[in-house]
Amino acid sequence: MARIVVTGGAGFLGSHLCDALLARGDEVVCLDNLATGSTHNIEHLFGRSDFTFVEHDVSTYVWVPGPVDTVMHLASPASPIDFERIPIQILKVGGLGTHNTLGLAKAKGARFFLSSTSEVYGDPQVHPQPETYWGNVNPIGPRGVYDEAKRFAEAMTMAYHRHHGLDVRIVRIFNTYGPRMRPDDGRAVSNFIVAALRGEPITIYGDGSQTRSFTYVDDEIRGFLALLDSDVTTPTNIGNPDEYTIRELAEMVIEVTGSTSEITTHPLPVDDPMQRKPDITKARELLGWEPTVHVRDGIARTAEHFAKLLADR
Repeated sequence: MARIVVTGGAGFLGSHLCDALLARGDEVVCLDNLATGSTHNIEHLFGRSDFTFVEHDVSTYVWVPGPVDTVMHLASPASPIDFERIPIQILKVGGLGTHNTLGLAKAKGARFFLSSTSEVYGDPQVHPQPETYWGNVNPIGPRGVYDEAKRFAEAMTMAYHRHHGLDVRIVRIFNTYGPRMRPDDGRAVSNFIVAALRGEPITIYGDGSQTRSFTYVDDEIRGFLALLDSDVTTPTNIGNPDEYTIRELAEMVIEVTGSTSEITTHPLPVDDPMQRKPDITKARELLGWEPTVHVRDGIARTAEHFAKLLADR
């Protein structure tokens, strides 16, 4: 049994991680300022003796009383709508928040786990993207607040590893989806499913030929734990290498939900990547991990969640 601090633990990914850690016998201290997370995601854990929730912004000083074995830093708004809505907060949690949580890990002699992103690759000129690719990021574009915050967070994490000998793990996440996503978070999967369930037009950008690789949340969290328990200290892609165009995703959502929605098109946003697909050779060889949930099955599970959510509103 380990005592693990999870920042952003009331968010989409963070709440699933809290569930998985508790299920395997760990104690969890969840920190979240609820900027994009929600207590609804973790309310089923309230009252457990092995779970503690603290409402706190990790961009300010972070301290957790008692022993800590691992700090898992997931806190950060990660949806496109947030890049314009709260850009400064995103930069602060990626910079100051990472610094503060690294400081906590160093003070406690704990392992540090950074949740990074495929966005560090930007609009990639190498396909698929291996961890050795340095990326093609516009630092001053609207997406740069998230991309560069995560790139800086990786740099700081590796600096603590080299300079202070801190034991670190860095995961690069690729388009994860599943229950507990915000229905209005601006990501393709949630946007498409909610529109389909309401019978509203599904909006794609450009001609929909841009590609993404979608990872179901259960697979992603299983990859997190495999990386956490390994001795791999360098960035590792955890994503699904099955690649779909955005138009294919929209058509699949319509089919799975039985919707009558039509597909409409809007101009591409600035710096929207045209391709995104992980090379997961490293995860397969060093962690023994690969995804098992097919996108169609994951879409069906996610649609079931959103259907219930919309019915309860």
